[in-house]
Amino acid sequence: MYEKYAQLRKWKLETMSMDSEGDKIKEIVLKVSGRGVFGVLMFESGVHRVQRVPATETEGRVHTSTATVAVLPHAANVNIVIKESDLRIDVFRASGKGGQHVNTTDSAVRITHIPTGISVENQQERSQIQNRERAMQVLRARMYERERSRLDLERRASRNKLIGSGDRSEKCRTYNYAQNRVTDHRINFSMFNIEGMMNGTALQIVIDQLRIQHDLDELASMDNFDDISPPNQ
Repeated sequence: MYEKYAQLRKWKLETMSMDSEGDKIKEIVLKVSGRGVFGVLMFESGVHRVQRVPATETEGRVHTSTATVAVLPHAANVNIVIKESDLRIDVFRASGKGGQHVNTTDSAVRITHIPTGISVENQQERSQIQNRERAMQVLRARMYERERSRLDLERRASRNKLIGSGDRSEKCRTYNYAQNRVTDHRINFSMFNIEGMMNGTALQIVIDQLRIQHDLDELASMDNFDDISPPNQ
């Protein structure tokens, strides 16, 4: 469904990873690139329930399965800004090899980033300036790793919030093949066009309805904010 919808929108779709057993896909990670991708697909996050009669079912019973979908924006590059005012720089005499010059001058440098407590020192070079440059490179790398780890944790938390526990009771949409029906439970919207959903042509109709409701909710929240009286001065 999403592959065909991406083709209709002329988006680029790449498979980043896939975990499967035989012909069954357990998990697949897709990267979708194009104009306005996240703003359109953000409404697809949640538990999708499929109700159908498998070809192997001899008694005509309807089987129910679920798939969880998480739509996340592409992680931005980690931008590290180090303020000079946040640094404490100490100089001291280097120890170890290097000769008389190394041991008798304050060439070694220790840089501490006060807000995070990260401390780096370097005494490899004979020049204090060179040691400071090296220490800053290491400090920047450590702060980069720290920020990247923080963003990864936030991203995982966002994903878990989007998909919930995967329980059927948390369903956001149902695809009922026997009734040719698609129902989005978040807005109580139904349409009878399973084939159109699977080939991507009808998905836009549902997304448009979700966007309308989203905009209405945003307007309602703004009205509620306007109704709040300012505190007495």
